[in-house]
Amino acid sequence: MAAGKFSFLIEQGSTVDFEIQYQDSDGTPVDLTGYQARMMIRPKIDSSTILMTLSSSLGPCNTGLNLAGAGGATANKPLASGSIGIYISHVSSSALNFDTYNKTAYYDLEIASGSGACATVTRVIEGTITLSNEVTKGSANTGYQY
Repeated sequence: MAAGKFSFLIEQGSTVDFEIQYQDSDGTPVDLTGYQARMMIRPKIDSSTILMTLSSSLGPCNTGLNLAGAGGATANKPLASGSIGIYISHVSSSALNFDTYNKTAYYDLEIASGSGACATVTRVIEGTITLSNEVTKGSANTGYQY
């Protein structure tokens, strides 16, 4: 089955938190128990430069990919079997810079069952990401006066 096409916007300095549901050709959610997930963001599809890597091993501030039942950054997400939660903390999105690349980058998201050279890898979605640059900068814990 071909990867889905999905492009989205990241507002630099804001938290990105959404999920997709991976389904088989009959529309039935695929049980992702025992799977790992990975996603890379690059300035061009064939670039050796990696702007961000997300995986099912959560990174700083729980940035990463949560599979159904995995908990993580938002313990109640993903909500259903076959769901992949995509979470990028405000700290991680603040560090992104697409200015050199016309504010657009490319990504794909893959899942893998098994490990090593014999793993079964499936590309789930792919597309572009547009970055909207942040104007108000700083930590939520420092410097803000309301």
